[in-house]
Amino acid sequence: MHSTMCKRLIAVVSSFAMMAALSACGDNTPADTTNASKGKSSGISGEFHGAGASSQQGAVEAWIATYQNKNRNAKIAYNPSGSGAGVSTFLTGATAWAGTDAPLNDQQIEQSKSICKSGTAFDVPVYVSPIAVMFNLKGVSGQDKHLNMDASVIARIFDGKITQWNDDAIKAENPKVNLPATPITVVHRSDKSGTTNNFTSYLKAAAPNDWGYEAQENWPNEVGQAAKGTDGVVSSIGQADGTIGYADLAKAGNFGTASVKVGADYVAPAADAAAKTVNASPLRAMPKGSKRVVVNVDYATAVAGNYPIVSSSYAVACPAYKDAKTGVFVRDWLGYVLSENGQKIAADNTGSAALGGALTKKALKSVDVIQTK
Repeated sequence: MHSTMCKRLIAVVSSFAMMAALSACGDNTPADTTNASKGKSSGISGEFHGAGASSQQGAVEAWIATYQNKNRNAKIAYNPSGSGAGVSTFLTGATAWAGTDAPLNDQQIEQSKSICKSGTAFDVPVYVSPIAVMFNLKGVSGQDKHLNMDASVIARIFDGKITQWNDDAIKAENPKVNLPATPITVVHRSDKSGTTNNFTSYLKAAAPNDWGYEAQENWPNEVGQAAKGTDGVVSSIGQADGTIGYADLAKAGNFGTASVKVGADYVAPAADAAAKTVNASPLRAMPKGSKRVVVNVDYATAVAGNYPIVSSSYAVACPAYKDAKTGVFVRDWLGYVLSENGQKIAADNTGSAALGGALTKKALKSVDVIQTK
């Protein structure tokens, strides 16, 4: 199949059926120039489905392409249906794993007992990326162009309290920018979204006096317009002057982005700055024997150079599967995803922050106990 056709297919993936069509693209895969996968890649065969976070889509597509290039008998599909939908699908037993930007809650863990052969599902971080506050404003926005915004301004914009781009609060942080009197149109997710959970977690932690809602996966107010999935938000931002929304930095394209105030300085969204925040954040305390690895992101960080609006995105799996073949795949697949090679593939293709150090070791320790018999 011609490489252009493959790229078009990849760009419009939205279902298992369409993802399966990608297998026809052959060797048009992201370059894999590092050492071989640390995962034991021999003997993996069959069809395996995942679903979930649309923020992970670019990374998962790159992982699938390179993994299948090494494992010719494995056919893998990922539906970027959103974190909430992906976890719900996993909890029906219809998928081998799920991707989510929001850690599992107690109800989901309890529900997983019905689909795991033993124990309960666990989540481990596999993808870390900045969530960019991105905007489309004629004469101001553009690739690598930024407006300074503190948490209070961002919160008031997304709560409908700041409604024009030349509002005094925005002008005060950007005195050298000629801001137009264009109305602000907020764009937010319509679906249950881990990205929304991370973004509202930041607003709640960093601007508690201006954001009166709890952190949550569903958008909490009626301000602006709603769009489904990461690509829906990005598309809506691109359709009108004056729009602003939030999405994975990899999708920022030619939009402007907010440099967020941290301490006394402003920090632009960047993989390294996001990684600093995640690596400096504590892990959530877990019961003894738990395989979960969940980062309590310090959204209110005041450490210079740390970018605070971060997606620490997870893979959800069972410690044992009713179908042992699925366990063999998931253990190998997540071993590859978390390997140095797998993380480099994601970083090269999406601009994400490569995991490493103690966080990766802890996640791999959980993956390594997935039963294969």
